[in-house]
Amino acid sequence: MPLKCFLLLFLSWVGDLRAQEDRRVVFSLGRFQNVSVPVNVTIRATVSQIPPDVSFIILQFHTQHHNVTLSYVQLPGSGSSMVTAVDAGLLSTLLPTQSSLSWILKAADGNNVTGIGLTLPYTSTDPVPGACNLEFPLEIDPNIYIQYNLFETNVTFAPANIGYARGASPPACDVKMGSDTRWRLVYEVYQYFLPEGDLSEQSLINSMERVANVQNIQDNGRKVMMLTSQEHTRISFNSLPGQGVIFSVVVRDPMFNTSAAYIPAHTYACSFNSTLDNCRTLGKVSTKVFFTVMGAAGLFVCFLGHRFFKCELFCMGFGFMAFVFFILITKTTPLEYDIRLALTAVMGVVGGVILVMSWWRFGSVMACVLVVGLIFGFLVSSIVFFTPFGDLSIFHNDIVFWVVFVCIMVIVPLFFIRWPREGNIITCGVVGAHALVLTVNAYTYTSLSYITLDVLKRFLNHNFSRAFISVPLQDIDFIMITVWVVLGVSGIVVQLYRERSRPFFPPSPYVMWKQERERRKTNVLDPSHHKPSFTARILAGIQKLTRRTEPAGESTPLLF
Repeated sequence: MPLKCFLLLFLSWVGDLRAQEDRRVVFSLGRFQNVSVPVNVTIRATVSQIPPDVSFIILQFHTQHHNVTLSYVQLPGSGSSMVTAVDAGLLSTLLPTQSSLSWILKAADGNNVTGIGLTLPYTSTDPVPGACNLEFPLEIDPNIYIQYNLFETNVTFAPANIGYARGASPPACDVKMGSDTRWRLVYEVYQYFLPEGDLSEQSLINSMERVANVQNIQDNGRKVMMLTSQEHTRISFNSLPGQGVIFSVVVRDPMFNTSAAYIPAHTYACSFNSTLDNCRTLGKVSTKVFFTVMGAAGLFVCFLGHRFFKCELFCMGFGFMAFVFFILITKTTPLEYDIRLALTAVMGVVGGVILVMSWWRFGSVMACVLVVGLIFGFLVSSIVFFTPFGDLSIFHNDIVFWVVFVCIMVIVPLFFIRWPREGNIITCGVVGAHALVLTVNAYTYTSLSYITLDVLKRFLNHNFSRAFISVPLQDIDFIMITVWVVLGVSGIVVQLYRERSRPFFPPSPYVMWKQERERRKTNVLDPSHHKPSFTARILAGIQKLTRRTEPAGESTPLLF
């Protein structure tokens, strides 16, 4: 009986091996292939009829968020013969008479994996991506490695080498630095943004097909920068949680005018597998509540801010203090986000009350309007650096960035000195409408939120200065820009029309009370002048309560 059980198990194992051996996927050079990789099943990817002028072939395989393992052999012994990633690739050099090639694919996370694969051929004059790798496990590593956090996304890849023929020894990487070595190569880094808010797998697959080879990358990608071989192959970008981005690198050989592409890699700057802040559930309830209230206040300020001056000052003071306090509490404490946001709201209320009371007590309209002007200047400066102007390499230096940023921020309020009412109304329209844009971002992704968020990231993260801050402007962004402009212009026009015949600013209640008190003291014809002071009236009332009342006696006249 035990022998029979062992025989059955052995036959089952042999059957599984044969089934695995039969799971072959045939690739055609330069054509995409949809591949499903079941759990515990090995897929052998093969390509045949390789032309004799091809020196090496790159296999790339892409999934949305499940890892896949690619290896050269059935049972890889170490990381030098395998790679595991959502965007994985292997480069295979060819022997002189070799006309076929195969690789091994396996699901790595215990989940069935579905993705697309592609094999690309290159000749002996094309540069070899990742052939001078000294950092990653593979001997020749054409992969792009992505690491991200809340602030930045770091893209790293291994240096390439110049091409060589089949069977030839690869040129040395770091022995010489002449024009006949790999130091003549240059690298071009590209970005391709997926449609905003689209987290579907089909969207990623369609996008990958648009940036899979050199020609497609040039046609559809956005060139971010060019690196020489003397520069570090590590670049930082702004993290955009929930926004899909594909990074591509093209290495060029200027001597032969040839090029080759690294394996494109994508990121959403968030996790599909996390139970908290999953890519599909981005946005906390506390954030939505906070920005919904702020959006309602912004809409009020946009159309009625100048008319209700105390409410406007409260909202502006709230925003100013909340921004400053959030930076301080984030840099100095490890509190959780919800607690920080609650404390920020409390301190924002305190800031709003302080600004209103300073106007109520001292009556200095110009001082309060200059604070409002600084808020407007901050927004204008943030908009300037949100444009491609902010991606100039000179602004990767913190000192240069902050000097220019503060100069723009301070210059704007100077306009308020000459035209304080008009400047205040313009601030109400623009800043109030922007608050509504931030509210929309709490519910659906829009790139316009990064106008101020990029500046906040630069405050909080010292390394963010080296990041490229370019973000995509897609359909929803143009819609929100239109809404912002329409609301802002409408609010400005409505308030200018309503306030055309009114005083420039309402008087301070405390100053009015003091003036009225002085008037009563000096005007003897005013009946209130003969009234005792407020303190005297209080003391008289107290004495009246504590003094015993004497009997009045006979209160009617006597008749004689």
